[in-house]
Amino acid sequence: MLPAVMHAVILAAGRGTRMRPLSRITPKPMLPVGDRPLVAHVADAAVGAGADELVFVVAADSDHIRAYFGDSYGGIPVSYAVQDPPAGTADAVRCALRHVDGRFAVLNGDNLFEPAAIADLFAEEAAVLAHRVDDPREYGVLSTDGDRVTGIVEKPDDPPTDLANAGAYVFPASMRDAFGVERSSRGEYEITDAVETAIDEFDVTAVETARWLGVARPADFVRANELLLDAGEALADGEDRGDGVVVARGATVSPDAVVEGPVLIGAGATIEADAVVRGPGVVGADAVVGTGAEPTRSVVFPGARVGADVILDGVVLGPRCDLSTGACVLGASDADEPASVVAVPAALDAPLAY
Repeated sequence: MLPAVMHAVILAAGRGTRMRPLSRITPKPMLPVGDRPLVAHVADAAVGAGADELVFVVAADSDHIRAYFGDSYGGIPVSYAVQDPPAGTADAVRCALRHVDGRFAVLNGDNLFEPAAIADLFAEEAAVLAHRVDDPREYGVLSTDGDRVTGIVEKPDDPPTDLANAGAYVFPASMRDAFGVERSSRGEYEITDAVETAIDEFDVTAVETARWLGVARPADFVRANELLLDAGEALADGEDRGDGVVVARGATVSPDAVVEGPVLIGAGATIEADAVVRGPGVVGADAVVGTGAEPTRSVVFPGARVGADVILDGVVLGPRCDLSTGACVLGASDADEPASVVAVPAALDAPLAY
């Protein structure tokens, strides 16, 4: 019988170039999704699935991640491995292995996972998380025989299946030496090469998940918030006011304001009189939506301010931003791609107040 616990390696050292300017403010895994960082949802899923220690692989400048997680999270120890410079996912795992004993999991720190699927993954000796997608050509694609993985190919022109590699794995203890792979054609050390070794040596189970999102671009960041709002998982502690509206402790919503869910109002946030907040959207911790302002399907970062009578539609408003009274900022016209960003492209001195 398999042990119920394992080390969980969480990959959080990537540069996040496609997420700029947001990833210049804070590391991409620390972007706020609901009431906590994206990578905290990954950590929560790992803890809930039975991990006995978290190992974060981080870049050299990782103050925000270390400040948030410290040396203990969710009641289990936390350790850190520095990957400098980032050289691919297999290299990231290799950096973490000195912290790892026995069977271990590897989770991408910038993915949004379904917690129940991570629990199913952790129950296997060797496994890969899989998600069915409409266009597999942008992903690693799994071939299977029943629920057994028989092959993996990266971004094929002619995908053998619609099963995408969803960026979460369990490896047997004997796989510790399998991450010294050769550089790929992209010049990186790829974890898929280690997965191929696992497929050759073990019965690797494909664990399917109904909900999964790789968060690469601003539109994905907004979509991640929407998914958690729809699932009722955006807020760990607060008041459910019905119709998809959840309000964190310490937030103030004027009785003359209108909030149309799904919307999360973060801790210490203020929604002033005659404001209209239309979801799906998030107003982050300590943010302000001024009198008569109308943010629609937008994400307002912690500490940002939407001035009086400002109109936002499909916009990400970054921290330290204060939009002047009466401004109008419209995002993409496609409701599925709210990706217009207003942000100061400079790093925060301290982590966000989630």
